[in-house]
Order: sequence, then C-alpha cells, then structure tokens
Amino acid sequence: MKKIIIIAAPTMLLIAVLFSFAFVEHPELPKQPQAVIYPQPQPPEIILPDLKKQKLEESIQAYFNEALEKHQIVGAAVAIVKCDSIIYAKGFGNKNAVLKDTIDAKTVFRIGSVSKGFAGILTGIHVEEGLVNWEDKIIDHIPNFRLASKASTNKVTLANVLSHTAGLPYHSFTNLVEDGLDLTTIAGRFNEVLPLQEPGSIYNYQNAIFAMSGEIIERISGKPLKEVFQNKIFDPLHMSTASASYEALQESDNVAMPHQRIRRGWRPLPINKKYYKAVAAGGINASVTDMGKWMKFLLGNNPDVLMPGTIEDIFNPKIQVGGRRNYYQRWPGYKASYYGLGWRIHKFNDAKTGELNTVIHHGGGVNNYRSEIAIYPNEDIGICVLFNSPNKIAKDCIPKIHKILQEVLNSVSIDTDMYINESLVVI
Repeated sequence: MKKIIIIAAPTMLLIAVLFSFAFVEHPELPKQPQAVIYPQPQPPEIILPDLKKQKLEESIQAYFNEALEKHQIVGAAVAIVKCDSIIYAKGFGNKNAVLKDTIDAKTVFRIGSVSKGFAGILTGIHVEEGLVNWEDKIIDHIPNFRLASKASTNKVTLANVLSHTAGLPYHSFTNLVEDGLDLTTIAGRFNEVLPLQEPGSIYNYQNAIFAMSGEIIERISGKPLKEVFQNKIFDPLHMSTASASYEALQESDNVAMPHQRIRRGWRPLPINKKYYKAVAAGGINASVTDMGKWMKFLLGNNPDVLMPGTIEDIFNPKIQVGGRRNYYQRWPGYKASYYGLGWRIHKFNDAKTGELNTVIHHGGGVNNYRSEIAIYPNEDIGICVLFNSPNKIAKDCIPKIHKILQEVLNSVSIDTDMYINESLVVI
C-alpha cells in the first residue's frame, strides 16, 4: 500500500538537513536471548498542516456539540486514521451523566458486534499459522455440535459461521447467548434448529453460531479466548486498553458507563455480563485510541501480525445482503452490501466521479452501548465512533464524519501542502 505524508513547505528545509544524516552507520548491538518484544509503531507519517488540523477539530467538535446540546447522546469518542497515522482521537460528553466525568481518547467502551471483525481477523491469524482452515467443518472441532438436519451438520464450515451463511433462521439462539449459557451447552442444543437452506446459500445474521468460531480457537489453542485475543492482537498492536472480559472492564479506572433515556435526560446503568461468554460475537472492550491502532492494522500496516493478503481474503464478499431497512442502505451513494468473514462490505457510487467505491464496515450494540467502524481502502482512511447510550446519530455518523474529513483534506489552506512519497522523507 502506498503511503503519503502531508507536510507544509516550511518543513522542507529541516527535512533536507535531516536527510543528510540518514545514512550514518550505527554499531550493531550483540544479540541477546530475550522474550518476544513486539515492534513499536512507527512515528506518524501523515502530518496535517496546522490550519487543516484546526478545521478538522472544530468541525468534529461542532458535530458532537450539537448532539450533546440536543441531549441526543451522553457521550462519544472518535478516532480517524489516514494511512498509518491516527490523525484524530478525542472524547466528548460524559462517562457518567450523574457524575459529569469527561470522556477522553482512552476511555473504554464495550464495542458489541464490532467484535465480530476481531473474530474474523483472529481466525485468519490461525489460518496463516496452519492451525485451522476456513473450510474446516464445525463438527470436526466441536463434536457435540448438531443441527436438526444431519446433512447440514456435516456441511457447516468455519467460513459459513463467520459469514452468517450456515443456513439457519435469523438470530438462532441469540436468546441463549444473552441468557449467559456457555457455548458448549448451546452447541449441543442446535439440534433443535431446523436449517432453512443449505449452508452457504443464504445470509441470516447470527450471534450464537458465530461465537462458535471463538470456541474453535479456544480448542485449537488450548487457551481462553480472552487470552488468545490478548496474545495475538492486543499486545502485538499495543492496544493497551483493549480486553475481552467482564473482569477486565471492571478493573479499568476509565470506563464510559452505559445509559438509558429517561423523561428528563439519562440514567446510568450497570455494566452487564452479556456476550462475555460469546466474546467473538460481541465481548470486546476498547478505547478509540486502541481502535485507531486497530484501523491502522486493518489498512495493512502490521504484516508481522497478519499479512495484507489474508486481510483481503477476510474482506472478500462471501454473500450478498438483501433487504431495504438497514440503516447503512440510506448512506449517500449506496448501491449494494455483502458480508465477508466478520465484516460488512458496502459498495457506493462516488458523487463526483461516478466510480464504485468499497467501504468495509460494522456496527455494534450491547448493554446500551453503540459502536461504528468503517474502513475506506481506496482512500486509506479509517473511522471509528463509540457511544455510551442508544441514539439515532450512530446510524449516519460514519458518512457525516467522512464528509467532514474529505472537505478538510481537499481544502486549500494558506500552508502549501505537498504529497511526497514516504521513501524520500526522513522524519
């Protein structure tokens, strides 16, 4: 992926001076046996000129200030990534409507079904390691898994589970997940569910059978799923606030509480344990700072964690998603939607060029939290928004923030912007 740096002309003199020192040799340090240390993220390679940075901050601030003033939300946090840099990360409003404590970029939220994208990536990591295959049958890993149809039982694959194409009725046994049953018990009850069609032939959104992907990872790794997420994703990407358990969220001292709307405002709610026994379907916690690091990875900037080619496989459409009531179908330029492996893939017409663009997306909602994440591969852009209350603006916050960002990046400022290939610049 080609990356760019946006820098103001006055910085070029400094760059020239630094460039002259770029080839100074340094003595090689002796190699010592040591524990695995993940490489630190590189310094930002996208630097917005001050005026553009100010305009971006003011525009996003105004957007959320309006929502807060109208009492549409209690609080929110936003991260924006361009190429391999987090160019914006900030919180708005309150963690607790009663205490009036302020949300910041490191405040932790529950992200709900945005966790499904993590599950797809975690499975891809194990595919690269040769420990599992996308076409592995579920029953080969979970022997007590049974559907009412023996033929379908023997055909449902890991890819079917991750793409909601197991052929089951919509939201089969989501009620059991929300009741807190463990996945082994749920797996043994799927014999009560009669498939509607052959695996791979229809799309019906799921939570219970989707979570079986995490159960398989636990079984092949021999470790709890929360630990596997920590070792394979959170630690390598330096996602220091991210976790996959109820206990970890309770231990954090910077958490946005969920809220319920009441007649005169908002009432904070306790954090419940729903989906922490089905982590792959909706049990991850994170701040927007860490979601920014996650989006940098999704744009292909951490091949040491997962190769870009495997990420492309995960983003590859497996089945078209129909219907007309989905909120993202009302986004400007919308044409069609598909589902990959833990991710939605949307196609949009560009209003100016008429070209068909791809957006990788997912939304989430759990325990009165709401979350949205979108990756724009053609633009090397990622946007994530987290809320600690149910609200209407979550449905179109992605396209609205994307529009703000486009206007800022395409605007002409007093600074002279230069787009320079990263290999020519030493920072």
